[in-house]
Formats: sequence, C-alpha cells, structure tokens
Amino acid sequence: MLPFLMPRKELPIITLGDPRLRLVAQPIGHLDDRLQRLIDNLIWTAQKTHGVGIAAPQVGEPLRLFIVASYPNLRYPHAPRMAPTAMINPRIVAHDEARVSGWEGCLSVPDQRGQVERWQTIEVEYGDRRGHLKRQVFTDFVARIFQHELDHLEGTVFVDRVPDPSTLVTEAEYFAQMNSVPAIATSPEAPESRR
Repeated sequence: MLPFLMPRKELPIITLGDPRLRLVAQPIGHLDDRLQRLIDNLIWTAQKTHGVGIAAPQVGEPLRLFIVASYPNLRYPHAPRMAPTAMINPRIVAHDEARVSGWEGCLSVPDQRGQVERWQTIEVEYGDRRGHLKRQVFTDFVARIFQHELDHLEGTVFVDRVPDPSTLVTEAEYFAQMNSVPAIATSPEAPESRR
C-alpha cells in the first residue's frame, strides 16, 4: 500500500511512570515515509483524545517531533483554533520577560491539572513536515502548548513544573473551579497536507 493511502491510527499514549517518558528525544536527520505516517498518526491521536498537542515521546518514539493542534474540545473548550502543525527539531529562539501561570493537563498524566508558569510570548523555529524551516511568534495558549510539548522532548512533564504538587486537581475539580461545563466542539480543521 502506498504510504499516503495508509489509514491513520490512534497510537497508545504512555503515561507517567513509563521510563520512556523521561528520555531526551533525538534530533531528526531526514524525512521519510515512516516519519510522515508518525506525523499523521500523532495528529489523529491528538484529535481522538481531545489533545491540543502531542509529542512523539508520548507514544514511545524518542524523536524531536511534536504536534501543536489547538482547537476547542472537551478537555479545552476555550482553546483557540489552529490547524494541526507538525514541528520537527523545534526550539525557542527568543522570549519576552513576561511569565504567566495557567492551567495545564497532559495526555500522559491522565485526570490531572495544575498551574504552571510559562513565558507568555515566544519566538520559535522548527522544520515542517516538508522540510522547510519555519520561524513564528506564539503567544498565550499556543505559546503554552509549544513549551509544554518542548518539555516532553527533554523528558519533562508538566507536574515537574508545578511548584506545589498538593495543588494538583482532577479534571472534574478543574472544570468545577472554572465554572465551565465543556461542550462538544466542532471537528478541528483537516491535518496539513504533505504537498
């Protein structure tokens, strides 16, 4: 079967306690069909699990790759909409001095939310799935997603950044605190093509 005709599949997500989640991911040297399938499957997995981002190490692949896929969904009803974007060998090249605290959750740390401080505005660089180098500025929630996923590439999970672990809450407690009941969101935009 041709690589672009292969069906997408939801990948199993490893959770806190699995030692693979703590490995430092390796740089990606070249793009091949296996990597393209992994990108498609990561995008599909993020959508099926209501994630706004997912990193390759979360599915047991120690590669410097993640997806940023912000859209309103059951876990993040107020997320801004952004087409799912593969980011290869991503890095932060600059950031402002402003840091803000915000709620985070993680597919690898099920049913937990915590307050994490992050830079509010970052300038980033990454390779896209076609091998083009991109440079962008992200702010607020999308900047938070990028930093959260970048942590995964270093073997760090958000609970490592929560100053007081006793402040972690369940998903139900989080939504009760937000006085918000998540509504079923519309489907996110189609994954980026491989043009």
